[in-house]
Amino acid sequence: MNKRQGYVNLAALMATIALMCGGIYLGVGTVKKGPEVRTPPSATPVWIGTWSASPVSAAPATSAVGGPSGRAGRSVRNVVHTSIGGTAARVTFSNLYGTQPLLITGASLAVRAGDGPAAVAGTLRRITFGGAHEATVGPGGQIVSDPVVLRIPYDGDLLISVHTPAPGGPVTTHPHAVQTSYLADGDLAQDESGDAFTTRIRSWHHITAVDVLTAQARGAIVAVGDSITDGVSATRDHDNRWPDVLADRLGGRYGVLNQGISGNRLLEYGRGPSTLERFDRDVLARSGARTVIVAIGINDVLRAPHAPTALDVTAGLTELADRAHARGWRVIGSTLAPCGGHPRCTAAADAERLKINTAIRTGGIFDAVVDFDRALRDPYAPRRLRPVYDSGDHLHPSDAGYTRMGHAVDLATL
Repeated sequence: MNKRQGYVNLAALMATIALMCGGIYLGVGTVKKGPEVRTPPSATPVWIGTWSASPVSAAPATSAVGGPSGRAGRSVRNVVHTSIGGTAARVTFSNLYGTQPLLITGASLAVRAGDGPAAVAGTLRRITFGGAHEATVGPGGQIVSDPVVLRIPYDGDLLISVHTPAPGGPVTTHPHAVQTSYLADGDLAQDESGDAFTTRIRSWHHITAVDVLTAQARGAIVAVGDSITDGVSATRDHDNRWPDVLADRLGGRYGVLNQGISGNRLLEYGRGPSTLERFDRDVLARSGARTVIVAIGINDVLRAPHAPTALDVTAGLTELADRAHARGWRVIGSTLAPCGGHPRCTAAADAERLKINTAIRTGGIFDAVVDFDRALRDPYAPRRLRPVYDSGDHLHPSDAGYTRMGHAVDLATL
């Protein structure tokens, strides 16, 4: 048995004992209580994803956004929202877009207190890597932390803090996080108060996944898509993207993992690699997941006059479904929502969108379909979003639109 496996087994044993004894959980304010999910008494805790974000791009090492590696001695405190709870957690750190080794000399995990960068008293835990407090991640690589024994809340916020002591080149980030995180000068990863984290940022740095050890959740569902899945136009810090709404409906029984990238395309590089290129990494590698909801294609359609045809997009969707099916996954496909009124949604582009939707509804590509087009369209102008569901740009939904999307998913199909 290697050292890492020993840590995993130790965490599993401790988590099982905690489940049997009721555990110790220091309060988390207004975080919702997890649901009572019946599981067999002999159920063994397993690792399931509770949060994730696709690595998208590299922030320049000299920019404020790239501060943690670009400016020696800074710390970043990422705020992430859980979809399921557990008795321990592990965090994935990425240097996918880095050109130099990423040196982490301090990292921590805590339950967030209130709406700022402070941790709930007594919940901050040091993150280790193979028992060490430091780790180096090579360019293009990633590392998974040791298990952190902590009661992770369902539908709550976690703080994941990272200190990098010296410039390390471009920083791997997920921009358009629709979530405020924080920066501070110095090694403050172990600071519980959060008082020094006064700089606000709008992207996640270094981290791409949080898994929890649980015997209650039944698995995870991955949502892969573009800005509409990423949550662009949703109210910041309100966790109202459509995957968040779906997670609330599932009540902690399944993790919901958001692999949306704003500007992403199915077939070609847009913002970040194409969905076809990143599918294995961002979807099929997610812990505990066996179901994916595919909501991609509108950015391909809107590339007129050089846009692919409906047949091209349909072939790409079919390839995604085939690859997932080959791994034993269930695949739910979504229709493309209306875009009428958007400057790039020409009559020709919209005609291709409608052809794609017909193929999704009737072509047998997917195991089931969630009809976002039907859920969001204006009944009096079906090629446009219903005004209450329109953020104002005639492409991205409003908060009400995202809520409608989250409720359009038939839970029985999952």
